[in-house]
Amino acid sequence: MSASMQRYYAARASEYERVYARPERQADLRVLEDAVADCLRGRKVLEVACGTGYWTQHIAPVARYVLATDLAGETLEVARSKGLPGETVRFALADAFDLPVADGPFDGAFAGFWWSHLRHGECRAFLESLRPCLSPGATVVLMDNVYVEGSSTPVSRIDAEGNTYQQRSLDNGETHEVTKNFPAQADLERQVEGFGTNFRYMRLTHFWLFVFDAT
Repeated sequence: MSASMQRYYAARASEYERVYARPERQADLRVLEDAVADCLRGRKVLEVACGTGYWTQHIAPVARYVLATDLAGETLEVARSKGLPGETVRFALADAFDLPVADGPFDGAFAGFWWSHLRHGECRAFLESLRPCLSPGATVVLMDNVYVEGSSTPVSRIDAEGNTYQQRSLDNGETHEVTKNFPAQADLERQVEGFGTNFRYMRLTHFWLFVFDAT
């Protein structure tokens, strides 16, 4: 995560979960909660960029164990306050490009609303960091936003590599530019090629879910 993105999520920690309260997204969220549970049930899961632990709290009841990582201590503090069981859930400060290989192998991995913040040139570097943490055939679950006119924050610019960006405002008046890409299914399959097989894709109104088996 870039230093600017880290500052943004640190400042946003206390207001982050408001995105999950939007009425128009509730039906999609219920579908995703069930789908994520089905994919990761009984597994030892490495969660990348767990943020405030919103998805950790849905994975924890079905997983065998969860190591939930993030680079922002402020969001991890919110996640730890959820009171998830310490015998099966551990939170740790970790860079998504330098993941804790020594704590593996994991037979499940989850990254919710992280992939869209990767610039196109960073996707494979992230997968190279993730791969050594996983056992062969591990289930990897990626989840992120679909761009919906009138609901999503408008795209403010597109760079020369085709990455898209948003301007986001916080309660304290700060404005941050945030990388936010919206890949199609074909983009995801191309980006993950060589790192996984057995691709499964679900597109809802506001979100997409992409699952593959690690190689």
